[in-house]
Formats: sequence, C-alpha cells, structure tokens
Amino acid sequence: MHDQAPELARRPDVRHVFTDRSGGVSTGPLATLNLARRDGEDDAALLENWARVARALDPVWSADQLVLLDQVHGGEVVHARGATGPLATLAAADAVVTDVPGLLLAIRTADCVPVLFAGPGVVGAAHAGWRGVAAGVVPNTVAALGDLGAAPDQLVAAIGPHIGVEAYEVGEEVVRGIEASGVPRERFVLLRARPHVDLRAAVVHQLERAGVRVVGHVHRCTHTDPDCFSHRRDGPITGRQASVIGRRG
Repeated sequence: MHDQAPELARRPDVRHVFTDRSGGVSTGPLATLNLARRDGEDDAALLENWARVARALDPVWSADQLVLLDQVHGGEVVHARGATGPLATLAAADAVVTDVPGLLLAIRTADCVPVLFAGPGVVGAAHAGWRGVAAGVVPNTVAALGDLGAAPDQLVAAIGPHIGVEAYEVGEEVVRGIEASGVPRERFVLLRARPHVDLRAAVVHQLERAGVRVVGHVHRCTHTDPDCFSHRRDGPITGRQASVIGRRG
C-alpha cells in the first residue's frame, strides 16, 4: 500500500507515506486506492480510501485531518491552519506547509514528482511536474518553511514515486522551461532520439541550491511499475496516488 523514505521515517515526531494503487476499494481503471475525484469514482469509495491512508499513518488519525490542494502545475505555496477533509481543497496551489500538529498535508500524483519536507516544528508537501519545477515550487516551499522558522539546513526532504527518465521523453519546450529556472541542462537531460528529462535530478538540484542537505528517495518509476497510477501510461482515465505527511503534537 505504501512506501516510506528512511530519512523521514527516523523522525519520531513525523509520520509520512507515499501510497501506490493497492489496498483500496475503487474499481475499474481506478483500482484500488485512488485518492482523487475522477470520472467513475464515487465519494464513498474515496472516503474509505482516505480513511485507510490516515489509519496507516497513525491509528489515532482520521481523514478529517487532511489538507488537500487543487493542483495547477504552478509555483504557489500556501500555509495551512486547518483541515479541508478528503472532499474539499484549501486553494489552487501546488505546495502546502504548516506548523500546526495533526494536519495531514497531501499532494496527489500520477507521474509528477512528490516531495515531502520535515523540520523543527514544521512539515510541507510539494507537487512538482515539469511546469512546477520551472515555476520554482520546490525552492518556494523551502522558503515558506523558512518563514515558519525552519532553516533549509534543518530540513529533511524526501522524493516519492514519479516517472523515471527513461520513460519521460519530452519536447524542447520542457527542457527550456526547466533550464530557465536555473537547473543546468547537463544535470537533467538524457539525450536519446529526443530529449528525456530526469525530473528527480532537477528537483535535487533545486533542493541543494536552496540549502537542503538531507534528501531521501523512494526509487519507483510510476510509468513502469504497474502498482502505480501513471497518466502517461494509462491516460486520463487513471487515478492518483498520494504523498502525505503530518506532525504529531
């Protein structure tokens, strides 16, 4: 049902999870642990799936403590002060941070890069597709956590399952967009007949440049792993997995 990054798992004050598509009740193309409103999904299945994720994080937590976003592939970061629950969203944004214990910050993906953060008294979550990388959503999240009192060198970041470089053939506009954000082309472009982009490498470069010293990884390619949802592999009918983090009070 889920993966954890050892670097985050070692923190006793934090619980986190990177889900895959197993362990839920959804059916058809969304089977089984879909965690987003999609065509063919009903709210009852979505509520049950989120309840299972919350319990996997901590038996005392519930889906009512979730904070969800309307993800728009941009660079905006919002601060969460209260929960949305599993059927609402806080804002149109691609990252969220909080210093409130007990809030479960979640972002949903089906190939994009999820990044979870923890620092003294804070947690954060970011959704980084190529447009988000180009827009600076990752360094913006580091800066927002700094506004809450956690310096970059106090943060632990963890990158979850996402599309791997061999599966991510792109056009030149993707390369130019990421390069314009300050990531050197040689750091993230693999040349084949057409360019392939290593989104993880681009995100790691941005984290390092922002001053984050500890970066963990869950090495799963959503495109090649049938236990993950993948938009590029399966198209718009597919569901979404989630990356979730919360801090104990």
